[in-house]
Amino acid sequence: MFRYRPKIIQGGMGVGISTWPLARAVAQLGQMGVISGTVIEGVIAGRLQMGDPGGHLQRAFNNFPFSAIAERVWNDYFVEGGKDPDRPFKPVPMWSDRPSRKLTELAVVSAFSEVWLAREGHSGLVGMNLLTKIQLPTLALLFGAILAGVDCILMGAGIPRAIPQALEQLSLCKEASLRLQVQGDTGGRVYEVHFDPREITGGSPVDLACPKFLAIIASDTLATSLYKKPEGKRVDGFVIEGPTAGGHNAPPRGGMQEFNERGEPVYGSRDEVDMEKIRELGLPFWMAGSYGTPEGLKKALEEGAEGIQVGTAFALSDESGMDPTIKHRLRQLASDGSLEVITQPRVSPTGFPIKIAELPGSLSDPEVYRNRQRICDRGYLRDAYVKADGTLGFRCPAEPVDIFVKKGGDVTETDGRVCLCNGLLATAGFAQVRRDGEAEELIVTLGEDLRAARALLAGGKESYSARDVVNYLLSGIGESVS
Repeated sequence: MFRYRPKIIQGGMGVGISTWPLARAVAQLGQMGVISGTVIEGVIAGRLQMGDPGGHLQRAFNNFPFSAIAERVWNDYFVEGGKDPDRPFKPVPMWSDRPSRKLTELAVVSAFSEVWLAREGHSGLVGMNLLTKIQLPTLALLFGAILAGVDCILMGAGIPRAIPQALEQLSLCKEASLRLQVQGDTGGRVYEVHFDPREITGGSPVDLACPKFLAIIASDTLATSLYKKPEGKRVDGFVIEGPTAGGHNAPPRGGMQEFNERGEPVYGSRDEVDMEKIRELGLPFWMAGSYGTPEGLKKALEEGAEGIQVGTAFALSDESGMDPTIKHRLRQLASDGSLEVITQPRVSPTGFPIKIAELPGSLSDPEVYRNRQRICDRGYLRDAYVKADGTLGFRCPAEPVDIFVKKGGDVTETDGRVCLCNGLLATAGFAQVRRDGEAEELIVTLGEDLRAARALLAGGKESYSARDVVNYLLSGIGESVS
């Protein structure tokens, strides 16, 4: 499978949190570093407008194999010396089923750059994480990562049934397609998004390796279904994610019907994964969700796993892309035991439950949420629907309510929804500045289990590195890295 089996997979967290410095640091330690491909084109466009601090993107762009494309992207977004902080970022166009060439090129170059930087100067394993729910940019991002030599693609938040075949096609520089999930009556019509690598390569022969694919799942039934997929390339392994894991979670079996005193959906015995059925498939797997401790790693190995996937501890490490001021506040709260992470059933426009850190002054604060003017100018979590003329439209329950309803959306779907696109970009330091001069408010997603962060901050420490996280986890099996 891989050149080596990592015991630790660093989670591909949020938007701009699992960036190349973190993934590179973890990969150099003999584990798997993972970059987040979610909204990566927005992140790269933002870094270019900040003047490419450190000159890292210039290095990556210089290594993009089709220089004219890299030059076009650079010229579109780069601001010498960085934009005025009080000025808004130049927006990235919203995706559709027929994206512009400019947007496609930006996506390919962005994914390439992040993976290339994560892989620079070592031979460790680097993966890219994407959300299955966000379909429109997926193929372009996959191809960009493949061009950079990504070792593994990891995807959850949906059923990534078509991804293995798409990876195989893209690695051969052949056209790939994904069937779009469309709301409402399609009249039996199938809607697809297509990507042809030859539009990037110009038909030039390119020798590309097909990355491995790990599906992030929460049920043995889904694991079996993906394993038995009859045609083409199949899944190479799994990350088994429990309901305490950070970010989006699978809803409870049977839907969100029961809630605890904090308003969180209640998970029961039906939501437990039958590990015997997973082991019977014979594919490698890693455990996630409350396994991010030395004891958790030991337990996972005893259960037959290759190791664990860990997010939260890495999200608060020095190398993560989280805005340093926000990271410092969260570390303080985690250290003194006052940081709470709530599984919110209504916040995400996707309809999936999502873990949100209770951080004063952020969108987790009801007053901050009420005072924000609703706007949808990123559009990553919009749903496709069929308009009267048979073409596709796109709507998001976090957009202005009247616009959502005018597009045929159910008004009850808008209650409590948060613009995660803008909120998560703000957490990574890319808050959009509005016409009134105010910047977008942030929102933070973390995992429920904060034991690792607290342990690493014990004794009055104010920070820790990715190396500290790896050594802390490996101590459970008597190992360490120098």
